Amino acid sequence: MGVPESLKKRVSELRAELKRHAELYYVQDRPEITDFEYDQLLRELAAIEEKYPELLTADSPTHRVGGAPREGFVKVEHSEPMMSLDNALDKDELRYFYVKTAQALGMESVQMLCEPKIDGLAVSLIYEDGVFTSGATRGDGRVGEDITVNLRTIKSLPLILRETVSGKLEVRGEICMDKKGFAALNAAREEAGEPLFANPRNAAAGSIRQMDPKVTAARKLKIYLYQIVDPKRHGINSQKEMLETISRFGLPVQGSERLCSSFEEVESYLEAWTEKRFEHPIDTDGVVVKLNDIALRAMLGATSKAPRWAIAFKFPPEEKVTRIIDIEVTVGRTGTLTPTAVLEPVHLSGTVVRRAILHNQDEIDRKDIRIGDYVLVHKAGEIIPEVIRVEKERRPEGTVPFRIPEICPVCGSGAVRLSGESAIKCLNSTCPAQIKEGISHFASRAAMDIRGLGEKIVALLVEKGIVSDFADLYTIQTEDLIPLERMGEKSARNITEAIEKSKKRPLGALINALGIRNVGERTANDLAEKFRSLELLSETAVNRTDELESMEGIGPVIAESLRVFFLEPHNASVIKRLKEAGVNMVIESPANPRDDLPWSGLKFVLTGELSTMTRPEASEKIKALGGETSDSVSRKTDFVVTGEKPGSKLLKARSLGIEVLEEEDFIKKLSEAQ
Repeated sequence: MGVPESLKKRVSELRAELKRHAELYYVQDRPEITDFEYDQLLRELAAIEEKYPELLTADSPTHRVGGAPREGFVKVEHSEPMMSLDNALDKDELRYFYVKTAQALGMESVQMLCEPKIDGLAVSLIYEDGVFTSGATRGDGRVGEDITVNLRTIKSLPLILRETVSGKLEVRGEICMDKKGFAALNAAREEAGEPLFANPRNAAAGSIRQMDPKVTAARKLKIYLYQIVDPKRHGINSQKEMLETISRFGLPVQGSERLCSSFEEVESYLEAWTEKRFEHPIDTDGVVVKLNDIALRAMLGATSKAPRWAIAFKFPPEEKVTRIIDIEVTVGRTGTLTPTAVLEPVHLSGTVVRRAILHNQDEIDRKDIRIGDYVLVHKAGEIIPEVIRVEKERRPEGTVPFRIPEICPVCGSGAVRLSGESAIKCLNSTCPAQIKEGISHFASRAAMDIRGLGEKIVALLVEKGIVSDFADLYTIQTEDLIPLERMGEKSARNITEAIEKSKKRPLGALINALGIRNVGERTANDLAEKFRSLELLSETAVNRTDELESMEGIGPVIAESLRVFFLEPHNASVIKRLKEAGVNMVIESPANPRDDLPWSGLKFVLTGELSTMTRPEASEKIKALGGETSDSVSRKTDFVVTGEKPGSKLLKARSLGIEVLEEEDFIKKLSEAQ
């Protein structure tokens, strides 16, 4: 009997979704779903593949660990693979693992060592004769990223062991950020107008993978170790001995482990930590259960993905019922009206939750959320409060469907829902709420990078009439800031110096700072590279929209957004004043005109892993010779440069008859052009 077409389609969807989320989680450090949700998708795929083995492929997410190493770091091959752990999502699954392990060893019961599972970034450290020499991330399990310089900034990591260990010692563990440090970091980022991290794991991963070690050093990261590679060489016979040895060497361990001699003891440990996790200083999403005896582990072995002697029990997301007291509507920098549920306070995942964002009218309608409703809430990613569903059987009489108002709650102007969009927007560009949000975005790191100008200070500047648009920032004097609440002379001077420094920011940063609808950081940089002056971009957007639409990655929607923005008289006035203030609005032309460069007009696409340079480095070399790079292959592409493990871009290039350059050919072509 063949495989149903519906299942083939579902497998394809699951693999694409899982690979996308793995990329977001392991490589980009910006997860969109919780670990629990990811595990559910992975288990669904594994169940289908088990029933229909003919659907199994070598690149299935069920065979993989983590994600590919991030570009920009030197790659390191691990001496032994850094494997992940299989998950148990309930106690029945954990009991099955325990019984199966005991039976495989011919025993009635086995000793398991349990400890809280740290939700961090897995790393491997190398000590030579007791001195720390190098460290790397897990990466894809086989090859990671060299983060030695950044690891040295972690104060709890000893650079010299307490005991001298001859030869090589490889020890593995997790980098994390405690809850207190995470809260402080996000508070500082909010004050500086920077995007917030979704959770402590996200913050730790983003911090340790900084190209600038000074940024890492400022993040107050923690590290906890739990594994020594080749333990027998160090006379270690059990996991308990391993942790004791790691601690004796002066390396940090959690210290919350318990040796359990029966499943009942394991279960007791889980029950205790189901509640204790909220008081634990480190974010934990479960408990790791490992066979204590290392000699017995060798008898069980491992799959291609995980050891058979260990498992991670995942805590289910905590969910509680509370009541919606009110629904408030706020206004963002683009004029979007965002509804937020005001809740009866409820203790959830260690904190008191009082509010939950409802996103938009479609979301409210889909869940039929009303003021007065009892709702089930949880924290997405254990961080973001979210309404899961309405308890309709408990709905009070007299409730009515909620509608986002058709007038702006801040300025009273009309609010409309534009065709094809889910958001309702205030159309008044001078709305105070939009001004505050817009100036905060203008000052953010990816834009004009005005350090110290956070949302609270921006709000005070707008409320006191000191600024009403971006250009007003460049008229601020130190004396204007000193009278503000909690503002000293030094802080005021730092802000005015940062404002002055921002005048030299690159053109791409300025375009991003202007907050043009549909134009993000990447598009802003592409536009800057193409037009090289704000004046030329403006003139093209207003008079030659077709030229913009023909640009790869632009299209009619972004072209129209640019046209509308530059036609608006207020925007034109602000840009004029920014120019008069001395803000950079051009990219200086290179010494040689671009038309004279050897690769002028040629378009390249890079795919796969290059061994002699990173892809960003290859892209810079191409641009230095006048060429352009793109993320997608089209008929306008001249060359596709391919390294190890190329993706679908290579197949598309061949189908379109585009010339493919192996890395060796690309290097030769570079040498000839330079």
